[in-house]
Amino acid sequence: MSFKVESVDKAKPYRNVLRQSRASFARTLFIAVSVLCSACNQGTRRSGVPAGAQAALTASLEDIDAGRYEKLYHEAADEWRNAATLDESKATFQRLREKLGNVRVRNLQSAREEQTSTAPIKGHSVTIVYQTSFERGEGMETITLLEHGGQWYMARYFVSSSALR
Repeated sequence: MSFKVESVDKAKPYRNVLRQSRASFARTLFIAVSVLCSACNQGTRRSGVPAGAQAALTASLEDIDAGRYEKLYHEAADEWRNAATLDESKATFQRLREKLGNVRVRNLQSAREEQTSTAPIKGHSVTIVYQTSFERGEGMETITLLEHGGQWYMARYFVSSSALR
C-alpha cells in the first residue's frame, strides 16, 4: 500500500501577511488621496460657492460698497423686490452706511449651498456669512443668493452689529 502525499500549502508566516496588509493599505490610501486631490482640482472653489453665484456675489457686494443701491435692487431676485420697495431698500442701505461706515475688511466665515422646497427661501440657494470690519464697528454680513433659470440673484442681505443699536 502506498500513500501519495500532495503538496500542502503551508501557512504564510505572519510577517508576509503583515507586509501584504501594509502594502494593500498603502495602495488604498494612495488611491483615496489621489481621488480626493483630483476632485479638488476640478472646478476648485475656494469659498465653496458655485462659480455663477460667486460672480453674482462679487457684483452685488461691489454695488453695495459703491452705493449703487438702485442698480442692486433692480438686479436682485424677485423675492427681494417682493419683500421691500426700492425706497425701503435704499433707506436701509443708507442707514447701514451712516451707522457703520464703509467696509474695511470682509472675512469669509461660511458658505452653505442648499436645495429646499419650503419657505422662506425656496429653491437652489447659497448663504454666505462674512465677519466684516466697518469703519465704525464690527459686524456679520449674511447674504443669500438664489438661482433662477441658471442665473444667480441676491435675495437677502442682513447685517448684525452692536454698532447698529
